[in-house]
Amino acid sequence: METPERTGTGSGQRARTGLLALAVLTSTAAVLLLPAALARAVDSVLGHRGGSGVLPFLALLLVSALADSLAQFAEPWCTTGAAADLSRQLFDRVLALGVPATRRFAVGDLVARLVNGTQEAALAPAAMVHAVAEVLSSVGSLVALALIDPRLALILLVGAPLGTVTVRVFMRRVSDSASRYLQAQAALADRLLDALDGLRSIQASGTARSEADRVLTPLPELNRAGREIWQSQREVLWRTSLLAPALQIGVLAVAGCGVSTGRTTPGELLAALGYATGALGLLSITQSLLGFARARAGAARTAEVLAERVPAPGTRSLPPGPGELELAEVTVQLEGKTVLDGLSLRVRGGHTVALVGRSGSGKSTLAALAGGLIHPQAGQVRLDGLPLTELEPRGLRRAIAYAFARPALLGHSIEDAIAYTSPPAPTAARVRAAAEDAQADGFVRRLPDGYATALEQAPLSGGEEQRLGIARAIARDSRLIVLDDATSSLDTATEAEVTAALGHALAGRTCLLVAHRPATAATADLVAWLEAGAVRALGPHHELWQDPAYRAVFQPPPRPPSPSPSPAQSPAQSPAQLPTPADGERP
Repeated sequence: METPERTGTGSGQRARTGLLALAVLTSTAAVLLLPAALARAVDSVLGHRGGSGVLPFLALLLVSALADSLAQFAEPWCTTGAAADLSRQLFDRVLALGVPATRRFAVGDLVARLVNGTQEAALAPAAMVHAVAEVLSSVGSLVALALIDPRLALILLVGAPLGTVTVRVFMRRVSDSASRYLQAQAALADRLLDALDGLRSIQASGTARSEADRVLTPLPELNRAGREIWQSQREVLWRTSLLAPALQIGVLAVAGCGVSTGRTTPGELLAALGYATGALGLLSITQSLLGFARARAGAARTAEVLAERVPAPGTRSLPPGPGELELAEVTVQLEGKTVLDGLSLRVRGGHTVALVGRSGSGKSTLAALAGGLIHPQAGQVRLDGLPLTELEPRGLRRAIAYAFARPALLGHSIEDAIAYTSPPAPTAARVRAAAEDAQADGFVRRLPDGYATALEQAPLSGGEEQRLGIARAIARDSRLIVLDDATSSLDTATEAEVTAALGHALAGRTCLLVAHRPATAATADLVAWLEAGAVRALGPHHELWQDPAYRAVFQPPPRPPSPSPSPAQSPAQSPAQLPTPADGERP
């Protein structure tokens, strides 16, 4: 399915390209007629005919100047407009693809395609217009030379094969180099984003130098590709700079002989010189070809994302219901690995189910699947009996709310961040009530402007951001709430307070939560214990707690053996005898 095109995007670009084409082709036509007009003016003056050909020549000069001025305005308008349109289309496609987009393409790669790839691809309309104009100019000049003297055109045709081979080799080499240049840029951007995201870890571990080396690994390839582009351009320039003058000298020699024999007039000699220069224009369009090669490389990278298939949106409205969630034999494969394997799970409306399992068991994948952020390769996910893929997108997003471990707070102010959703947005009173339930109201009111505080001026801890993310989820009138590790940054006491408040705020609503602490899992009606992409057991937390393997899920991974205590260390202080937090946990 294609992403819906924004209104006016296609017609606007056609209008911009059309204006540029009109200006460039008008200028090309005027330039083609100028040598003939010059010949007529010169011959009329030399023939004492009163200079009757001067006015047409001056008129053509004026038309050419006006057309060039229009082209100078139309070309940047065309290029920037195309870049804006491509950026919007690419961004729309990434948003339509959703979570799978960041699994198919690295985030830095997507940024590079959006920032650099679209800018390069936007050169295509102008490059195409100029290429067509230069071909028409060269062909027209060659025809004009043949009309003056067929031998003049024959001289240029002798050098045509060599010139054609030179241009084709240049295009092939530059296209490959430009593609590699953009790929190296994308790799550099992706590594840089990774480093910026982990800046604190890099600083804390003292690995700045090695991390800089890792980030800059693509730099030599970037340098090689860039050098190859300019090397190719240099080679084609010196070859054409040798070929073009030689052919021009041949044209002038034959035309001069024609003047001496009376076969050619002095005006036609001047025209032959102008048309020879125009016919040889194809040998000197390396800059246009370079722009075209860059545009082709950028367009290929942009088209790769735009070609990603977006599932057709559903059209059915969600009927009233309690929010019953059902996953029927769903299978999800990511990067060739089966994450969920024929999993089935039913969450009754108004109930809370906690997802528990070791890292890699499929908890977050199941949470993403439950709200339609990703779709299974097999099986179905249903909400109140209807498959999520058949539901109209706006209705689906209103029916399901998420809170994540690292929520992205969007909007201008704190209040905007909590109310951030598709219309209708929650009222100010609802926003404040949700903040109170999420235990966020206290610290929000301490901010300089309270709920009106701008996000960039609000120094928030990870736990405070999580509480705002939870407030955003419960502020919406959604029948299903998915809490994907949404309290991981909260201390035990705050999590207990938030969990208790959520019990009241989510009364009557269905909740699916990813739990890492026994106390969190204990608040759920049922616990789905995941293992190897399937439900190993389903039941109340206090029943599952009787299984040692279930209790082991909440314990940290085994530590390496500790060294023997020194003689000065008392047995009571031995690390082996100190209880771990997991030892003291109770259901």
